[in-house]
Amino acid sequence: MPHVNVKHFPIPLTDSQEAVLVEELAAAVRKAFGCDEGVVSIALEPVAEADWNERVYAPEIEGRKDLLRRTPNY
Repeated sequence: MPHVNVKHFPIPLTDSQEAVLVEELAAAVRKAFGCDEGVVSIALEPVAEADWNERVYAPEIEGRKDLLRRTPNY
């Protein structure tokens, strides 16, 4: 506990960029939940733009509005 899954359009991230992203996300999660570093897991999941609406937008954004704390502006 806790687990974060970031779905995104496929873009090339360098190992350094990915490491910074993961560390900053993990730090924010640790701070918010007051938990140890060893219990935070983070996944980065590329989703093709052509599949976004079906795999992400409809089921997770529209279908789970009650869980959203921030919504996209489009």
